Amino acid sequence: MKKKILLIQPTPYDQKGNLIKKSRLYFVGLALPLLAALTPKEYELELCYETIEEVPFDTDADLIGISSMGHAVIRSIDIAKKFKELGKTVVLGGYMVSLMPEEAQKYCDALVIGDAEESWPELLKDYEEGKLKKLYQRKLKALKTPLPKYELLLNKKIGNFLPVQAGRGCPKACSFCSVYCLYRGQYLKREIPEVIRDIKRVKELGFKQFLLLDDNIFSNREYALNLCAEIKKLKMKWMTQCSIDIASDEELLKAIAESGCYVLSFGLESISKESLRSMNKAWAKPENYARQIKIIRQHGIDISTEMVVGADGDTLESIKNTAKFISDNHIAVPRFYILTPIPGTKYFEEMQKAKRIYNTDIYSYNGCEAVHIPKNMTPEELTKAYWDLYNEVYSIKNIVKRTLLTKTFLSRPANALFYFGVNLYYRSQIKNGIVPNII
Repeated sequence: MKKKILLIQPTPYDQKGNLIKKSRLYFVGLALPLLAALTPKEYELELCYETIEEVPFDTDADLIGISSMGHAVIRSIDIAKKFKELGKTVVLGGYMVSLMPEEAQKYCDALVIGDAEESWPELLKDYEEGKLKKLYQRKLKALKTPLPKYELLLNKKIGNFLPVQAGRGCPKACSFCSVYCLYRGQYLKREIPEVIRDIKRVKELGFKQFLLLDDNIFSNREYALNLCAEIKKLKMKWMTQCSIDIASDEELLKAIAESGCYVLSFGLESISKESLRSMNKAWAKPENYARQIKIIRQHGIDISTEMVVGADGDTLESIKNTAKFISDNHIAVPRFYILTPIPGTKYFEEMQKAKRIYNTDIYSYNGCEAVHIPKNMTPEELTKAYWDLYNEVYSIKNIVKRTLLTKTFLSRPANALFYFGVNLYYRSQIKNGIVPNII
């Protein structure tokens, strides 16, 4: 009889302490299918995405692997505690627990810090031999992965695209960023034939589009051009994220669009220069954002953004102006977070040293309540301004302006109607105190 492993991606709690549930999971995490591919064939595997299904606490699995993502780390720990009470062997991994390993170790039998490609097989071997260690950490020198077991996702209520990874890490050094903390400027990219292998598998499974996972895919220009040339041959639609300075490279933008990319997501963070400087992101030029967005959109690529409020250059007025910026630039899918000093990040160290940590309960950090003392307002004022921003941006008037009353509506009406629907769904979440996110 095969030994069984249960792999879980937890869902976060909302502000009222309820689990965030959805009827369908569009942004499917890659960690579980990849861990499944790294697992020897003598194991039976079960995958659980808690956003769309219930955690099977009555499982007959011997080993429980829990991958922490974002603010779901609190739920990750609660699940780990429960399985420990049931006598199971529990392994925690993911970037959130990797940032605070000493704390995470309290709730598991073993902890995987950082990348799992070499650590997971080592952990399973030790587990078989009864020699499980408390900590596993192996820094990768090159990124090479097996074909993820996408087939394990097919019986789940997921969206119409699957994730494919091109690289990990980022050459930038933003102080608040967890990616920088884990990789310290290191950027590992996969060989193009390996990336294409995964995309072909996604296509074989009946999907017509994919999400290319990479924190800054176009930071290596030659690699990006070659990758786009190969993707173009597959005739698929795709999405990814990168830095907005891609707008200055006409040749690359043209190649991206012609290869089938129709949405780019940008971490703009702020329209305040001082705020960007305070976050170690002075290379971004907010005075250029409108022009850059226009250039990118002219190539038939739609825009999604992520921004933070609460940095040292932010005022109540600048947060209000952020809503106008989003509306004026017709951002299709905007998301916002309160700048949060996550333990393990440089920003946390800075705030702690300056005695500006307002809420020391790290398990209550959720990205939608101020936990530090802002420079130009009180924490309570920041939290209110944040929710006012979301309510303004996702008012019916602004949703219509950003999605339907655009120059691109006639050329891409199906896309516009899709974004309109997404915005209405996000609006309903906001009204219930749930922050729109990628789960």
